[in-house]
Amino acid sequence: MIEDLTLDEIESTLERIAPYIVTTPVQRWRGTRLEGRVGADIEVHLKLELFQVTGTFKARGALNVMLNLSEGEKKNGVTAVSAGNHAIAVAYAARVLGVSAKVVMLETANQFRIDAALAYGAEVEMAANGAVAFERAAELVADEGRTLVHPFDGRDVSLGTATVGLEWLRQAPGLDAIVVPIGGGGLMSGIASAAKLLAPQIEVFGVEPVGADTMTRSFAAGEPVRMDQIDTIADSLAPPFTTPMTFTLCRRHVDELVLITDDQMRQAMRLLFAEMKLAVEPAGAAATAALCGPLRERLQGRRVGAIVCGSNIDEAGFNALLKD
Repeated sequence: MIEDLTLDEIESTLERIAPYIVTTPVQRWRGTRLEGRVGADIEVHLKLELFQVTGTFKARGALNVMLNLSEGEKKNGVTAVSAGNHAIAVAYAARVLGVSAKVVMLETANQFRIDAALAYGAEVEMAANGAVAFERAAELVADEGRTLVHPFDGRDVSLGTATVGLEWLRQAPGLDAIVVPIGGGGLMSGIASAAKLLAPQIEVFGVEPVGADTMTRSFAAGEPVRMDQIDTIADSLAPPFTTPMTFTLCRRHVDELVLITDDQMRQAMRLLFAEMKLAVEPAGAAATAALCGPLRERLQGRRVGAIVCGSNIDEAGFNALLKD
């Protein structure tokens, strides 16, 4: 039986990781471009988690996992599997906590992200695909005694991401709804849990790319599922499976899932850049894409929170995505 997160646990987690993170701001989005896309009757408040240390929310979960390691586990170090953002977060957490990190990144990873993980002092190995990467990480666990810091699964990960929700709802009380992207479900499992504890009446909407709708398929099946093929520009939202932990917490606390296209994410990236001066990766624009697309009519007349969950993208990558 997977137990719900508690408010005491989330508050304790925030206190534990607070020395190593920043409290990211919430900003009311006012602008003619937004109004033209969603209408004048939606009040939008952005949670700007892209300003988090390492550029994404991932630092919160990685820190919480690693702060809870035993002294022996810390001595043996950690490993991780990642297309980029999680590797950077684990590398950062390892540096500030004095722990060795050897991360396995996918060959498709942007060089910008590889360089960021290296800059924090992690050893980086490359793998041809996710399956090979997890096999290599398992070898590092077996051969070197390292602890795998999972990119989205585990109670400590969800407690870490729940601190985003705790901050958010305290910064912007009275929200009618929040919109959060879903990859493996680590971010949403935490935020949705915190949101329902603090404001049980709030509606929680999850967003997935049409080519990586693993949680949507899991909801339909009533259990975690795996996808054989992923097709989306949002590599941060592309895990091919969910896990019992993330699925269960999302199923309990997420009111509805919606799907967006890659083109809708590109349009949202343009909108965030033009009006909010934010250059974000596709995943960071997913909640905005949902506001402008499938949720536009649903959220009229309401006070809505949308998260910009992160952005680790270089100029060339940003421009290339918007040219497609």
